[in-house]
Amino acid sequence: MHKEIKPNSQQLESANSSCVAVVVSQYNDQITSKLCHGAIETLVQGGISREKIVIARVPGAWELPFATQRLVATRNVAGVIALGAVIKGETSHDQHINRAVSSALMQLSLDHNKPIAFGLLTVNNLEQALHRSGGNKGNKGQECAQALLECLRLGKALDEYDE
Repeated sequence: MHKEIKPNSQQLESANSSCVAVVVSQYNDQITSKLCHGAIETLVQGGISREKIVIARVPGAWELPFATQRLVATRNVAGVIALGAVIKGETSHDQHINRAVSSALMQLSLDHNKPIAFGLLTVNNLEQALHRSGGNKGNKGQECAQALLECLRLGKALDEYDE
């Protein structure tokens, strides 16, 4: 017989001393501001008090790992949501940014043993970005916040298993 570790489906307690950070790119702000709003509202609905949500704004997607690294290195940040939008242009510049940022964020999560939700839209055009920031494809900021909450709950269940 096997044992399955399941996260507690209850809301996270706001009394927790840890914060959750949202790192958001200012580039393509008409998209990223909607992602950020969706993430914050989902975190609050999930039991994180607004006072425990830290928002760090960076110039563009390239800078997401920098701020994320600084935040996950602090003891009082339980996890990070990284939000941005890279829209394909005439060159392959977008591919290099997307690959580097996604690899860096994954490595930071593993190095610091903290969840980092990947909310970097990697789209071909503005229309696709609009659809993924509250349009007919949902809001990636909300999805990332839900994933982060689930990972925080799972982390708590794994900590309890380890004891």
